[in-house]
Amino acid sequence: MSTLIPSLLATALAMATATSSTHAAELPSQSAPAGVHNVVLVHGAFADGAGWRGVYDDLTARGYRVSIVQNPLTSLADDVAATRRVLDRQDGPAILVGHSWGGTVITEAGVHDKVAGLVYVSALAPDAGETTAQQYAGFAPTPEFVIDVGSDGYGFIRPQTFKAGFAHDASDADAAFLRDSQVPINMSVFETPLTQAAWRSRPSWAVIATEDKAFDQAMLVHMAQRIDAQVTRVSASHALFMTQPKVVADTIDRAARAVVQTAR
Repeated sequence: MSTLIPSLLATALAMATATSSTHAAELPSQSAPAGVHNVVLVHGAFADGAGWRGVYDDLTARGYRVSIVQNPLTSLADDVAATRRVLDRQDGPAILVGHSWGGTVITEAGVHDKVAGLVYVSALAPDAGETTAQQYAGFAPTPEFVIDVGSDGYGFIRPQTFKAGFAHDASDADAAFLRDSQVPINMSVFETPLTQAAWRSRPSWAVIATEDKAFDQAMLVHMAQRIDAQVTRVSASHALFMTQPKVVADTIDRAARAVVQTAR
């Protein structure tokens, strides 16, 4: 018995190790590029980081280390500071991703030395010296996207038109949850000039929702072209960060692989 038990344990351990190794080799997590395995996601106005869950699940399954910024939407400086805190915690280069107002945030914060590339998800992309509000000039407003501003200067999307303006391709239940869990934004942030434009020194990608009602389609195309982004278009609402997680994750994956190739 004394010799048999160690022998059986050794055999069982060897089998378990072999099975574990085979299983690990089959996991999609093995496909993440060696050079850039960090992704930092920045949400936009009227939302929080929970909407990134589908993108998070997709990318972590591919082997990426994904961090989600919970920016407070109180000022550009506060949102940039929140993003920099998360970037400081990365163990190597990262792809920095922003949705909507989050595009302004990553444009300012993206000069951080950990940022290897930028992904704009139906996102704003001002230049240094410009305000976010200036990006709307000359483009048609969309009647479905209505913001109610309180006496304290914070805005919410009007509940009655929330689904039509923000998330028409989400289920009624998901759209209602987004509507009722809105994070208001200090509307003064749109008048704050940027001091940095990270897209001038970092390669950029853009995912454009072709049914976006928060922005004029021509405005999204104009911004993507100006920053020389590689563009992916998808039939989706402004809430594409939640309703089209695979398309967004695929673009982030391409960005990570492209900056690795560029660095070689």
